[in-house]
Amino acid sequence: MVVGSLQRDPDTSVGGAFPDPSNLTGENYGAINGSIDLLHGVVNSGIFTGGVILCTVIFGVLAGYALALIRFRGRGFVFGMMLFVQMIPFQLLLIPLYVMIVRDYRLGDTYVGMIAPFAINSTAVFIFRQYFLQLPSSLFEAARMDGAGELRILWTIALPMVRPALVTAILVTFIGPWNEFLWPFLVTKDASMQPLAVSLANYISNISSATANPFGAILAGACVLAAPAIALFVVFQRYFVSTDIGSSVKG
Repeated sequence: MVVGSLQRDPDTSVGGAFPDPSNLTGENYGAINGSIDLLHGVVNSGIFTGGVILCTVIFGVLAGYALALIRFRGRGFVFGMMLFVQMIPFQLLLIPLYVMIVRDYRLGDTYVGMIAPFAINSTAVFIFRQYFLQLPSSLFEAARMDGAGELRILWTIALPMVRPALVTAILVTFIGPWNEFLWPFLVTKDASMQPLAVSLANYISNISSATANPFGAILAGACVLAAPAIALFVVFQRYFVSTDIGSSVKG
């Protein structure tokens, strides 16, 4: 993909997968940027994705902590319903969500309208619940005996011990909204509000035929779209295999 985005003339043969210095150029990035404004699309994607991640972490941590460490009537039923929600395809909810968000709440062409359907992620809730269940119960019992409330216990004891869960939830959540096309496409008609994935799709459908090297420009846009996700996984990969849960208990 990177090599293709730098080719002056597209080469679809096997040899085209390897860089040819005589056929390399950065013009494709300029062409795609001149057509859809890559920076503005990245900013829109960042706001959309950042809002979804923030809501996911806040609600996921609170719900996961409650389902794992607080005993209340109906806890098992709530957890079962959460698992059931994961079985419902998002496509089945598109029409009622569109009617509610765009017609009833008048949130079309807004960041809130894009973020709202993804604000609570049942997968993130499940991840946090499973991590909280691994924590030693003696820590929380001691904190409650000292008079600490549940929110204080969550903030000062539980969260520092589940950093791998935080990173995992953020990375898992990031991929969805960052690459999301269908929902932002439905609720945004103003081009200035569209995330990069939607702008690239519109470019492929409407503008690419007028470009000297449409394949190179499309691959250049795809590289820009993929770069943040790859960078996050590279930087935070070590958190997938590390945990500090056992370090808090001695003996």
